[in-house]
Amino acid sequence: MSRRQQVLYLAAAWCLSYPDEELIGRVPLMRAGLAEFPGAARDFVGVLDLLESSEPMEIQAYYVREFDLGRRHALHLSYWTDGDTRRRGEVLGSFKKTYRQSEILVDTHGELPDYLPMVLEYAALVDMNAGRELLIRYRASLEMLRFGLLRDDLPHARILQAVCDSLPGKSPADEQAVMRMAGYGPPTEAVGLDPYDPRLLPVKGA
Repeated sequence: MSRRQQVLYLAAAWCLSYPDEELIGRVPLMRAGLAEFPGAARDFVGVLDLLESSEPMEIQAYYVREFDLGRRHALHLSYWTDGDTRRRGEVLGSFKKTYRQSEILVDTHGELPDYLPMVLEYAALVDMNAGRELLIRYRASLEMLRFGLLRDDLPHARILQAVCDSLPGKSPADEQAVMRMAGYGPPTEAVGLDPYDPRLLPVKGA
């Protein structure tokens, strides 16, 4: 396992997660880990500075506004490929199956299993190969999220770029190129999904 990839993915998972008190307290740890890789560290500075310089309630409200209240910056990978369609239930099941194949079970914290921070944490702490396979499979989702963050000038865009740069191939030049590459956009059929069972054990070291 590449230590650079491990540090990159874990820091990305934390920086894209809800900034509760525990996560904000990890900022010095993230800075120390990323300091080993100056090139990667530069991509995280904007978010880490934001976490350190903002009042907790302010940064939490910012996160909810940008990531929870709308879908412009959806962090669930299969949203970008399947939206709220019947097929998405099968896709979520495939994520769960991947997690269950590892010896360490993953705590979903009540999230759907395609939640990007969870996938990144899984790659960093549990199974790098299987985690990267999920990221590669949903590369177009990562790129669409990256473009959305860029469009709204969020510092998280550089973190998404760093994650994309860790995967094979170059990033598409624009959103139209992503759509052509993947052959889809977010569907709109809303049918309701069966709830995902979150009763799994925590990842060690998280």
